[in-house]
Amino acid sequence: MTTRIVVLTGAGISAESGVATFRDAGGLWEGHDIEDVATPEGFARDPDTVLRFYDDRRRAVASVAPNAAHAALARLESVIGADLLVVTQNVDDLHERAGTRHLVHMHGELRRALCTSCAARPEWSVDLLDRPACPRCGERTLRPDVVWFGEMPYGLDLIEQAVIECEVFVSVGTSGEVYPAAGYVALATAFGARTVELNLVPSEAAVPFDDVRIGPASILVPEWVDEILAAT
Repeated sequence: MTTRIVVLTGAGISAESGVATFRDAGGLWEGHDIEDVATPEGFARDPDTVLRFYDDRRRAVASVAPNAAHAALARLESVIGADLLVVTQNVDDLHERAGTRHLVHMHGELRRALCTSCAARPEWSVDLLDRPACPRCGERTLRPDVVWFGEMPYGLDLIEQAVIECEVFVSVGTSGEVYPAAGYVALATAFGARTVELNLVPSEAAVPFDDVRIGPASILVPEWVDEILAAT
């Protein structure tokens, strides 16, 4: 079945729930240099700092709740089903907790671990700092299942095909600076989709959106969902 609507979500949708955005004005993430906590090289240099950092992030996300934007996308999926694909750059589980099921985490998930010995990706909810054993192979070589700079995002073939085939492409709370996600509006445009941006500020997308709406995701996304459902 062709996916009719693709929604790409970024840090802006989760920020309203209290999730720290990837970079603050100083180029830091929760006080850390990105190179230290979001690269394979940083992990190789100081694995304890990296594991502790993501353990803290996992606990922080568990303490917040989905907001109206997450709920609205789940409501849309409950009506149109697989005609909607949500692609998120976020590593939190707020979409799932809101009820979305047709979802791709292109940058991985805080609630999964990745075994560097056997490539297993088990669901994970406790700390990794203590070097727990992999449930598949038994090796104590688990790391966060988060895509770091220099690593390949997940689901690229599936995402690209969905963007090519969709009728509507919507970007919510993304900067338009991180590729390959930043290129999806151009791809959708090239294949004839209507493109919509819902954001606090206009993104840096190289190709302009057909419709740009500025404001909080918790207001704009429910309004847009209501429009789609009224026309369905």
